[in-house]
Amino acid sequence: MRILAGLMTAGALSLMGAAWATPPGVTEKDGAFVAPDGKPLYTFARDATPGKSACNGQCATNWPPLAAAADAKDDGDWTVVARDDGAKMWAYKGKPLYTFARDTAGQPASGVGPAWPLAVK
Repeated sequence: MRILAGLMTAGALSLMGAAWATPPGVTEKDGAFVAPDGKPLYTFARDATPGKSACNGQCATNWPPLAAAADAKDDGDWTVVARDDGAKMWAYKGKPLYTFARDTAGQPASGVGPAWPLAVK
């Protein structure tokens, strides 16, 4: 009986780990991802190489990357990308994620366009 209880506990813990589907603080609203600061998340059409950000320098000032902790680890569709400056950022299905500097937390996305679509599930 103890073995069965131990197996059930291990199974429940593994399911809890699998339930973590997004980086800490990232939420979803109407099928689109929202950053921990409440701003919409975007992808960049010029990020043509999976797991590589093409948005650096002034681009990254206008479109801040979704920062990942130094010890962040890949989890399913969510991966950690090393940026050109050595910082880490989150990507979803190989597409790096960004906010827009002019957006306001909790407000509709103002940066949507052909080059910057909303990040969706």
